[in-house]
Amino acid sequence: MRGAYSFRMRATAFIVAVLFVISIFIADLFRIQVIDADEYSSQNIYYSSANTQIKAIRGEILDTTGQPLVYSTQSNAIYIDASYFPSASKQEERNEILLSLLKLFKENEIEYIFADFLTLENGELKYTEGIGSLKKKLFARDYLNLNSYATAQNCFDALCEYYDLQEYSQEDALMLMTVYVAMVTADFSKYNPFTIAEDVPTDTVALVKEQSRFYRGVEVRVDTNREYYDGEIAPHIIGYYDYINAEEYSAKSEEYKEALSDENLTEEEKTLLKLRAYGMTDKLGKFGIESAYEDELRGTNGILTTVTNSDGSKTTEVTTKPVNGNNVILTIDADLQKKVQDVLSSKINSTKQHSGIDTAGCMVVMDVSDFSVLACATYPTYNLETYKENIVALNKDESAPLWNRALRSTYAPGSTVKPIIGLAGLEESILTAEDGIFCDLEYNYFADLPLNCVGLGDHGNSYMNLTRAITHSCNTYFYEVGRQLGISKINQWFTNFGLGQKTGVELTEAQGQAASKEAREAAGGIWYPGNTVQAAIGQSDNLFTPIQLCSYVATLANGGTRYKAHFIKSIKSYDYSETIYEAEPVVLNTVNASRENFAAVRTGMISMANSLAAFQGLDYKVASKTGTAQAKKKVNGVTVAYTNGFMISYAPADNPQIAVVIAIENVDSSGLGNYIREVYEAYFNRNSDVTESQQSGVILR
Repeated sequence: MRGAYSFRMRATAFIVAVLFVISIFIADLFRIQVIDADEYSSQNIYYSSANTQIKAIRGEILDTTGQPLVYSTQSNAIYIDASYFPSASKQEERNEILLSLLKLFKENEIEYIFADFLTLENGELKYTEGIGSLKKKLFARDYLNLNSYATAQNCFDALCEYYDLQEYSQEDALMLMTVYVAMVTADFSKYNPFTIAEDVPTDTVALVKEQSRFYRGVEVRVDTNREYYDGEIAPHIIGYYDYINAEEYSAKSEEYKEALSDENLTEEEKTLLKLRAYGMTDKLGKFGIESAYEDELRGTNGILTTVTNSDGSKTTEVTTKPVNGNNVILTIDADLQKKVQDVLSSKINSTKQHSGIDTAGCMVVMDVSDFSVLACATYPTYNLETYKENIVALNKDESAPLWNRALRSTYAPGSTVKPIIGLAGLEESILTAEDGIFCDLEYNYFADLPLNCVGLGDHGNSYMNLTRAITHSCNTYFYEVGRQLGISKINQWFTNFGLGQKTGVELTEAQGQAASKEAREAAGGIWYPGNTVQAAIGQSDNLFTPIQLCSYVATLANGGTRYKAHFIKSIKSYDYSETIYEAEPVVLNTVNASRENFAAVRTGMISMANSLAAFQGLDYKVASKTGTAQAKKKVNGVTVAYTNGFMISYAPADNPQIAVVIAIENVDSSGLGNYIREVYEAYFNRNSDVTESQQSGVILR
């Protein structure tokens, strides 16, 4: 009995233990399937997640009235990534993928990028015109290793062998090799993907993505393209935006690594840096405002997270929103800018002086109250919409249409500096405004340096006071004033007005130089007394940019305050909800001269303008000064002398609002008032509230 009892007890204990364990499993199962069902269900179907960047939209560039000059659109681009594209050792696979892709493009009438060096005409292969540099690259020892006299057929055969295209039809082989050559010339590598097609329709993109296993290394990206209100408006100012090159990518990568190495960065800051880092297929500003304000325009990419579940279904979510680029508002007025450009293009070639030298020039229009640049035009010019396709021809053009003459060319300014010399003479008590200097059209102070006066109008054998000297641009008067001032004082006054000094604009500008004994000797030369009087009439070593001349005359106009010149009015967030930056006048210098002496110079400049037919009949007075400077250039190996013409001006003379300066190469200054009159009419007809009143904002002493 005792044994049976003991057995029952053990059996009961075992059953209880089993039931206890089962109850634990049941409870845990209840917790998993009922209480924590959502969590475990999510974990059960989760497979993987991946992040991709959402490209931020680039900000706009607008004129001062809010007219968009440049704006962004988005499109698809197809490129080849060498990291996934079959290697050169698997040429057959490369050919198969690429030919299929090119035929897809042709079927859907999509333009693709290729090197145009061979054509097939009536079954005969020929070289296309203008392939000199490409031909040299093709025939190089490290490529096809062909002789210079190799025919088009020889080149074709060599490329067929190089790229294993012997089994393809002539048409297919030609199609493939033109793309391969384009890839070579574009330095295709793991670090430099090759963009083969832009603006690709979404249905074609979908076909490529559907066959991604076949199209190995063929990738799709969303590109930001720039569109233009008018590609001919201010191209030298706006600049260009295009794919990053290998050198730029390397520099940007180094900047990114250096910034990321900061040990004090938070995880959020590191993520922000990563989202702003440049990829090998990104674009960036190349020059102009597009480059100078790259950081503002670019924006910050976002993150799109894609979750793939165990059943293969995908869900996407924007986990970090992109921050679109800021909008940059210029001081440039698009309508006025176009008028200035039209004036230059319509008139400039009609006044050509020497047939063997290109005629070129520029105009600058500036608000005298704060030195905001309202228009800045260079001629010859180009169109931003066709810049990329015409870049080779533009670079070869000897008239240099890509060069920004207003900011980067330096010229001897000629007689345009005479108002400064006159003001300096008054301020340094060398003479009064009424004092006369006799002019017999010669200046014989230096026995070994006879100098002539070839000023305007019939003024010989008479006394010149300041007003008459400016009106007639009398060299003798300013020779003598300059001699008494001395080169150090002349240099000081030029510097006060910003000549030979950068104006402060946001774009690349030349500094130029004011003539000085120190600069001459530093260059290994000798300064002679005669150089001083030459400097006083804008010759000698004086080299100034047109925008410096505009800054100088604007300083004269407002009574002596020289501001920092600028192209940027403000910067706004992409949705205009926030002002990032608002331009405020920045004073660079104040010219300490009396109101009376400024007025004396102004009287001379008004008299000069009144003597010109170009300014007759206007409802307001203009103040101006012309200048003509000698220059030399080699034409076909022969040194040719010619002149450059200038005019500085502002209006209304009694209530200055804007300054206008023009500089034209290979002309004299006689007809330049006609250019400037049209600009004043365009500006003041739009702003019809022009009145003559006591000058405001002048500096008194």
